[in-house]
Amino acid sequence: MINTRAAGDARHARTGKDGAFYNADGVLLATVESFTSNVSFNNSSYAVLGNAQELETANTFKVTLTMSQIVIEDDAFIQELIEAMKTQTMPYWNFQGTLNGRNGSEQRMVYSECVPSGQVDLQNITTGDVVKRAWNFAVNQPPDLQSLLSID
Repeated sequence: MINTRAAGDARHARTGKDGAFYNADGVLLATVESFTSNVSFNNSSYAVLGNAQELETANTFKVTLTMSQIVIEDDAFIQELIEAMKTQTMPYWNFQGTLNGRNGSEQRMVYSECVPSGQVDLQNITTGDVVKRAWNFAVNQPPDLQSLLSID
């Protein structure tokens, strides 16, 4: 066998039950069904004399955060959003995403200065389905990776 590490150690693979999403105060946002954070990079292309290959250099990046929330009650987020639309002063939120390792290690990432971006569900109701609210945020500070998973 060439690969004796088996992709790290399959016993340490994590699933959604090992993750959690918190507000800035460390309070578990228990009704959040899922969350995703992504970064997209926008490079600038250029070509130089004597070289037929087009090159790129780093230019900008954007971090986005998406969460799906099960609607159980009207919580602080929707209340703050509705008030913000009335006053035309948008809120900024801070979040923490965690993933717990099998051995007690934890990956924790902090997302700061999150503002609503794109579409946010005010009401999304379908017969026979759990009522959920989709949120999309732009993250205006680079994420802060506070702790890492390990398999040791």
